[in-house]
Amino acid sequence: MEAHARNLQPNESFRSTTAACRRGAAHQSPLARRCSPLPSPGTRGPVMAGWNAENGAGSAGAGAVTLLAGTSFCISAANGDMEPARPHGVFFRDTRFVSGWTLAINGSPVESLGNTTTDPFRANFIGRAARTDGLADSHLLIERRRSLYGGVREELTVRNYSGGTAQCSVALTVRADFADLFEVKDGRTRHELGHTARHDGDLLVIESARQGQHRMVTIAAPGATIDSHTITYQVDIAPQGYWSATLTITPSIDGIGPEADIPASERVLSAALPEERLLAWQSHVPTAKLANDAVAKVLQQSREDLGSLRIFDPDHPGRVVVAAGSPWFMALFGRDSLLTSFMTLPLDPSLALGTLQTLADRQGREVNPRSEEEPGRILHEVRFGASTGLALGGGSAYYGSVDATPLFVTLAGELTRWGFQSDVTRSLLPAVDRALDWIRDYGDADGDGFVEYARATDHGLINQGWKDSWDGINFADGTMAAAPIALCEVQGYVYTAYLSRALMAQDAGDADLAAQWGARAAALKEEFNERFWLPERGYFAIALDRNKQPVDSCASNMGHCLWSGIVDDDKAALVAERLMSKEMFTGWGVRTLASNMAAYNPASYHNGSVWPHDNALIAGGLRHYGFVGAAQRIATGLLDAAEAFGGRLPELFCGLDRTAYPVPVPYPASCSPQAWAAATPIHLMRILLGFDPCLSHGGLWLAPKLPAGFGDVRIGNILLAGSRISVEVSGGSVVVGGLPDSIGLHLGTRKPLSDLLDVHRVGAGQQQED
Repeated sequence: MEAHARNLQPNESFRSTTAACRRGAAHQSPLARRCSPLPSPGTRGPVMAGWNAENGAGSAGAGAVTLLAGTSFCISAANGDMEPARPHGVFFRDTRFVSGWTLAINGSPVESLGNTTTDPFRANFIGRAARTDGLADSHLLIERRRSLYGGVREELTVRNYSGGTAQCSVALTVRADFADLFEVKDGRTRHELGHTARHDGDLLVIESARQGQHRMVTIAAPGATIDSHTITYQVDIAPQGYWSATLTITPSIDGIGPEADIPASERVLSAALPEERLLAWQSHVPTAKLANDAVAKVLQQSREDLGSLRIFDPDHPGRVVVAAGSPWFMALFGRDSLLTSFMTLPLDPSLALGTLQTLADRQGREVNPRSEEEPGRILHEVRFGASTGLALGGGSAYYGSVDATPLFVTLAGELTRWGFQSDVTRSLLPAVDRALDWIRDYGDADGDGFVEYARATDHGLINQGWKDSWDGINFADGTMAAAPIALCEVQGYVYTAYLSRALMAQDAGDADLAAQWGARAAALKEEFNERFWLPERGYFAIALDRNKQPVDSCASNMGHCLWSGIVDDDKAALVAERLMSKEMFTGWGVRTLASNMAAYNPASYHNGSVWPHDNALIAGGLRHYGFVGAAQRIATGLLDAAEAFGGRLPELFCGLDRTAYPVPVPYPASCSPQAWAAATPIHLMRILLGFDPCLSHGGLWLAPKLPAGFGDVRIGNILLAGSRISVEVSGGSVVVGGLPDSIGLHLGTRKPLSDLLDVHRVGAGQQQED
């Protein structure tokens, strides 16, 4: 391809253009179309809507229950009610169809006695009705069995444990605001008056026409009386008897309901289908047996959560991706899905293939400033709500991510090393090359060799890396950086993308193309270490700002640079020391921002909190550079935090020191389950085991370094090269079962990607040890 034909000598594109930028030379480029004015000092930031808004919905309440099924989800209070004043409801395709669903028995609400979530899509609620005679114990118990699939199905049962007949008025009050998910998330719903309600026999139909979409929810309540928004049953329940009814909630947008998310071959709706899918998945993913029961529980929870977050493509029944997280991100996200897929490769590599294929189908084709689409760019997220279409420039995809595109190439390269080389070459290589074209033509719009971002629309994300809150990138004195911004970790992702493409070319026998991409990677690494390194601080700047000046805050982002391998060896020890310093490491994990920075706030989203996925990548980077003890400390801290959270790591938690707070402090609006948090324990186990397939070079590298007291580990049913293998670590012994003869076993650490470019010249007996 022409884009890859021109030779690039080391530093050719860096030094000449960097000097011009330092002189403030004017230039016309795609960057000129992007602008991102800096919020005034002392202000909270711009008014935001849609994907660039913070979570203003408030808490769903203690004991809230969330059910998930594809792009549908349901949030309720502990007693099963959905309260309009809270971010509760029934959601389908980023629209809330039911905002209120409150049950009353004889005019009084139901007191919760408990609930159980038996599956991600099914929950049981038990409660009791208030007595009318003032005595304490009620003789009426209420059971609500709710399942989410093709809408909501609720089996309502009232049991009478008295010696006399119970006369009951069972009333459900229904509200619908048809709010866009962003409006609910932002706490700014206001549309309830814009709909009509009608009933036809035992059907309650509520409709709304908004921004060109017809939205409708139908509630079927056989045997009930319907008056306005209230469904009522008048029943007499015999002594020690019960009464039961089944209600269903079916949403639709322009006549399209939840069945549209089901492959045509499965559209004979069956309540058992979600369970069948989950059981089928669990049967083919790896199993773990550990002497450490707490860690075993965490791994099992991760497996269950990742299974619940899968999204099925009805047009491609065999293609599955992972949603970013519940409840607000039950959609395909570029960065989140790519990193989650990378981190879960030992669990299910097909998730990575499905993610790459799906993102390739939606890869940018044209320049659209409203959605920030550009040719070759990988999207940030996909949404379906009515107001979303307007916000996204008339479409459902938003492309404002600077890191998803290089991560796309990185994941494709990693997948080739897991035995999917033919899949990548056959169907994904053109998309990989278009992504690399975007890096050159749009990501590095000013030609200085670094990839930067500046939003093209006032409705877009101000910050477009993983720390995408409006105040997430700041100097040590708290001043916010002005765009265009070149993030340090993004340069690492680009470095890995270049190496990945070089290795693909080498595997295809194209030595010249491999040399070109290898040279680009080497040039980027050299210039990065010169421009981002702060020698007087002993760490890397989080970014370069619009004036190409280092943004000097001490942040966790540099740990991702270790993960990518872009850090020079002579700087790695100082980076590791800084990451594990008391200002950064809490005992649970590494803070996003050091405690001695002016913007530090341990209860903020990105300025001092602890993010599990962030730490998993940092731990991988530390292990990569040989800092095994530091990687073990992070892994142990995170797994201890997961145990404290009941076995499930949240999206993030507060960055308070473990010595002062012996249990991790939750962040109020944290998503749970969340994809890359659920993937974190899986990735930590890979790091601790040193499990590193490189089938393109004929081997599996394995170098277990388990923390003291971790005990024996056995992982079975791991998919590798079409076979199912097992890995057992007991004491000082390592046993691998089922490994095909074509794959060599190397008990040591695999060479860095850059060294794999000449690995064919290395003797088979040579290997690097920890």
